[in-house]
Amino acid sequence: MNRRLVLAAVAVALLAGLAGCSMIFGGISDEELDREQEYDDLRDRDADVVVDIEGGSLISNSDFRAVYDLNETDELTLYRSNFYRDEALDIHSVRYWYPNGTELTGSELFVDQSRSSTEVRVPDGNGTIAFSGSGGSNTFQLPAYVHESHEVILPEGHRTSNFLFGNVNPGGYEREVVDDREHLTWEHVDGTISLRFYQTRDVPLFAGLVAVVVVFGGAGIAYYYRQVKRLQERREEMGLDVEIEDDSDDGPPPGF
Repeated sequence: MNRRLVLAAVAVALLAGLAGCSMIFGGISDEELDREQEYDDLRDRDADVVVDIEGGSLISNSDFRAVYDLNETDELTLYRSNFYRDEALDIHSVRYWYPNGTELTGSELFVDQSRSSTEVRVPDGNGTIAFSGSGGSNTFQLPAYVHESHEVILPEGHRTSNFLFGNVNPGGYEREVVDDREHLTWEHVDGTISLRFYQTRDVPLFAGLVAVVVVFGGAGIAYYYRQVKRLQERREEMGLDVEIEDDSDDGPPPGF
């Protein structure tokens, strides 16, 4: 009886493990691939790749929409790199447009996700593909899947220009602010676009915090200094700081 129970427990564990693996490597569902999303505003931009970052703060992650004009490219390998390995990029709301404008949803394309990448194949390498995903909290990183011109649009009220709070890689970009949104453009990108951005209101808040720390820190140091001086004066009044004369230079001891 005990043996049967052990075998049953092993079978249940194996089934659970297989179910977990299927959830991890089962790919992206059709519902996620076909989720509603608007891309027309990005398709009208001049760059071959346009990425629009939305939201993002110190406590919440940002989202992004991306549109790629495919120049003789019929397959994209989507991933993000960390310190250890490449990981598949989770995407949703996938759309594809033939050169003549005919639209396909993500479930009508070949989309295969493994542990290290998400493969997307399109029927015509000169069409346009769009997808959405998640970014970081006040950070964004995305490899250049095609080495063409790129434009990245930051959330409203966010900037990268302050060297303490912002950073942009790679270099060689142009910066422009339109309707309180910062636009970064590159003529050609070979590596990974990596951004660190901040809300413009955070700079005066940080400056105010530094000022408060300086003021209170200076007041604390001044108070400590006054207390030390007062204690020293009290010791002198009580005669505790009277110096003992050193007679060591008055000559040798008697008898020498």
